Amino acid sequence: MAPKTKRVIPGTTLFDGDMARKGYALNKMCFSFNSEENRQEFLKDPGAYCDKFGLNEQQKKAVISLQVLDMLAAGGNAYFIAKLGGIYKLDMQDVGAQQTGVTKEEFQAKLVAAGRE
Repeated sequence: MAPKTKRVIPGTTLFDGDMARKGYALNKMCFSFNSEENRQEFLKDPGAYCDKFGLNEQQKKAVISLQVLDMLAAGGNAYFIAKLGGIYKLDMQDVGAQQTGVTKEEFQAKLVAAGRE
């Protein structure tokens, strides 16, 4: 059987089986944030908490710097990453601003303008 050709969408990190395997530790850690006790443990020492789940250096750096695009590139699933964002009170507009490379205020203005079209 010939290997399946991966779909490529420029500027987008697809979350497929390979990315799920790559990001398993990261996503497992983010899932743990369903527990308040775990969220508090993370906030006390984010690096140690990442180590507890076996994150690699790319994942750990992305988590500690709160770079959503880097977390996605490291195999993070947007739904699990949102649990991490919740700890820091980041909303989807914060994430959208990061993804589009603008400030949150610029992103909000873009949304308002799009709604008027």
